[in-house]
Amino acid sequence: MDSIRSSIWAFLILLLISHFTVFGQSVKLLPKPYQAAFGNAKLVIEGDKEDFKSKLTDWISVPRDGFYNFEDVQVSVQWVEKHNGIEVNKDESYLLEVTAEQVAIQAVKKQGAFYALQTLLQLADEKEGKLVIPESRILDRPAFRIRGFMHDVGRSFIPVEELMKQIEILSSYKINVFHWHFTEDLAWRLESKLFPELTADENFERFPGEYYTQEDVRKLIDFAKRHHVTVIPEIDMPGHSAAFQRAFGYDMQSKEGKIILKEILKEAGQLFAGLPYFHIGTDEVGFTDPDFVPEMVAFVRDLGFKVVSWNPGWDYQSGEIDMLQLWSYRGKAPEGIPFVDSRFHYINHFDAFADLVSLFRSNVAGYEIGSETVAGSILAVWNDRKLNDWKQIIRENNFYPAMLTFAERLWQGGGEGYFDEIGVLLPETGTPAWESFADFEDRLLWQRDHQFENFDFPYYKQRDMEWLVSPPLANQGNLDLEFDFEADLKKGRVPTEMLAEAIHVKGAGTYLRHVWGTLVPAAIKDPKANYTAFVLGKVYYPEERAVNAAIVFQDYSRSEKDLPPPQGAWDWKGSKAWINGEPIPAPVWENNHTDKTNEIPLQNENWQSRPAQRIVLKKGWNTILLKLPVGQFQTKELRLVKWMWNLVILGNDGKEVEGLRWDNSKIESK
Repeated sequence: MDSIRSSIWAFLILLLISHFTVFGQSVKLLPKPYQAAFGNAKLVIEGDKEDFKSKLTDWISVPRDGFYNFEDVQVSVQWVEKHNGIEVNKDESYLLEVTAEQVAIQAVKKQGAFYALQTLLQLADEKEGKLVIPESRILDRPAFRIRGFMHDVGRSFIPVEELMKQIEILSSYKINVFHWHFTEDLAWRLESKLFPELTADENFERFPGEYYTQEDVRKLIDFAKRHHVTVIPEIDMPGHSAAFQRAFGYDMQSKEGKIILKEILKEAGQLFAGLPYFHIGTDEVGFTDPDFVPEMVAFVRDLGFKVVSWNPGWDYQSGEIDMLQLWSYRGKAPEGIPFVDSRFHYINHFDAFADLVSLFRSNVAGYEIGSETVAGSILAVWNDRKLNDWKQIIRENNFYPAMLTFAERLWQGGGEGYFDEIGVLLPETGTPAWESFADFEDRLLWQRDHQFENFDFPYYKQRDMEWLVSPPLANQGNLDLEFDFEADLKKGRVPTEMLAEAIHVKGAGTYLRHVWGTLVPAAIKDPKANYTAFVLGKVYYPEERAVNAAIVFQDYSRSEKDLPPPQGAWDWKGSKAWINGEPIPAPVWENNHTDKTNEIPLQNENWQSRPAQRIVLKKGWNTILLKLPVGQFQTKELRLVKWMWNLVILGNDGKEVEGLRWDNSKIESK
């Protein structure tokens, strides 16, 4: 015991020196712990990680003090009332200590012990049939108590087994809420034994027959509970309920509709019994019955739930609702009502790179740490647009990169400002914010390469890429307008005046004007319609090589009816790309329809769902030029015109090309 005490005191001294000291393999932890220190010793255990995980998960699920021997290594769990230095979310806190001889966990509740195990498993390396874990002392807690994700399965459908897989994966990154949005105008996907007509094929407008049985729901809730994930079911009312009206012929706000709805809620109340929250929607609807919402809140509360509602939605006062979920920039919780922030968290609009930067840098609704009122945040996936299968939902919404970024920020807290303050640009090189992002990106990429080898994980290292963005030039609405200096730009030479006024940005692309307009700052401070900008990059490679370039100029939101680009063009804006003066041809688009509809699935409009373009890097310095005209920011083809680009260079293995070097200083003036 003396040796153990000595090790602990050594770690305490390390903690006084630094909140986070990194030695070797500990660099991979995500989310980053609140406090951590690492020594040079190693704990070596015979066996494999899955067996270790399975046995320890079962053992710590019983809240009792004791020791567990795994292959002659002692693992202890001690239940404590609190941890010194932890002031928020104490029930989820833990202390993890690893020495060369043993593992010791202290936790207040079972979820804390579960999170200690997730950290331990991330630290463990499998080598030649053994687990190797670095000497560690980690005191940890989440900054926010709600860290969640939402799937709109009313408009889409994701099999219950896949949802459980996501819960299992994301709980290992300490995500603790799954918001299950069951109902929509298109379909009602929650089985009712009392009213089977709700899930009858004739009452579905998309994916008939695809719904969750009550057994599916019980199975998922039980699975989520074992992973310390709280399910928040949502039956949206009285809006987004055309499926209800098709089934019964009554609007929810009618006398007859309310009677039926209460019977549905009683049945659902039994199915979801034991869950803390029930979400009732109330968004995007005209209220014809002023008693409807208060009546349903009272009814659901009487069933034993705390009630959650969207804002904007019904106008609640303090005490009239238990929690609000803020959506759109207009969302605002009245004083005294706890809230969850989802305002700038609709990843169905996100691109793969710039929006991820903003997600990492942003705090939660202006708060760096949670409170009784500031509960946390939920990332939402809204698929108004029909997709071919659920895998496209994961791939094109960059689901796992976004969720891991979100897990980091919600657990760690902090941030540099809110979305509408910090925008989507990478921070200045050499600043603390830059170092923070660089550290996070390394850990994110480690997770991609070691934990998501067989998953869609569309994210690539971007911080070393740099670009010069010209000041925008008026094009008078002529998107094909050619400027007299374009030939020089293709050769990497920029007019002196333009070079002096150019904007230097880093990353795998960014917005000149964000999808949410000027609400979110982007590269151009005052973007206007009918302008053209040029983007120039100089990239070095030591030899000639054919590579692949993933390029997009209009990230297609997964919730829009937007028309596919015309054949032979990159987009509807007239965007173009060249490498060393040679044009990079646009893809051949699989969709060719001209009628705007959500019922024709996206095909290869987004780069995640098509082969990358083949290009050739010459030996030495290469010039990449992008031309980005824009007309109006809303057109008959596109509801939300995104003035943006993404570009990454990949090898045949689909990974970053090693040895690339980007340097704006190599751009010549003319």
